[in-house]
Amino acid sequence: MEQTIDIDGVTLRYDTEGSGPRAVIVMHGWGCKASTVALLAQAAGGAGTTVYNLDLPGFGASTEPADVWGVERYTACIEEFVRRHGIERPSLIGHSFGGRIGILYASRNVVDKLILVDSAGIKPRRSLKYYVKVYSFKTAKRILPLLVGRRKAEEIVERMRGKAGSSDYAGASPKMRAIMSRVVNEDLTDRLPLIKAPTLLIWGEKDTATPMRDARTMERLIPDAGLVSYPEAGHYSFLDRPGQTQAVIRSFLNPDK
Repeated sequence: MEQTIDIDGVTLRYDTEGSGPRAVIVMHGWGCKASTVALLAQAAGGAGTTVYNLDLPGFGASTEPADVWGVERYTACIEEFVRRHGIERPSLIGHSFGGRIGILYASRNVVDKLILVDSAGIKPRRSLKYYVKVYSFKTAKRILPLLVGRRKAEEIVERMRGKAGSSDYAGASPKMRAIMSRVVNEDLTDRLPLIKAPTLLIWGEKDTATPMRDARTMERLIPDAGLVSYPEAGHYSFLDRPGQTQAVIRSFLNPDK
């Protein structure tokens, strides 16, 4: 069932499936929406379980934040969603960017179980090429306004970013580009040891966006974590291995069945 709720100036659209006291919240990755992770939501369903599959703010049919949110504001939004629905001890499933929210949420709230699928959250290692690009942008931002004026300079720098950035960045609105630039540099490594919930890590061994070394770091630092990885699968490992993923999630969430 499709529903909406207004939280922190954002209209959040979400799908609800099933009914019961046990709640599972599913959060997609950057540039995606609830339908992208429908397979994860289906795997989480079962008797006595309500599954909430969200379009995160700025994605799908949910509206964009008015401000440049970081992971903190996104997590606070989910915390308010949980409070408004009277949910206790939710289980969380987060893919990529959704995993960032899951990590921060689980590090400071009571969570039944946590599933991180090709999750972001560890600040990526940067190449020399990256730093050359970053400082080129910074130099352009300082010098161009003196040469062509502020408004024209902003247009030129934005085009530079669009050409040099990822497809996710190029396809985003100016507000979501600013949010992406902020969240991608937030390192949540120090939050991992604070997660008390049993945690399942699902990863593609060919993932280049959030590589296997991130999965191993999470497995090492989260006190009760186990890792399942798929050879030849990429950043959307759950789509590369749908049957295996559904079986693994069902077994983790319902170990007695």
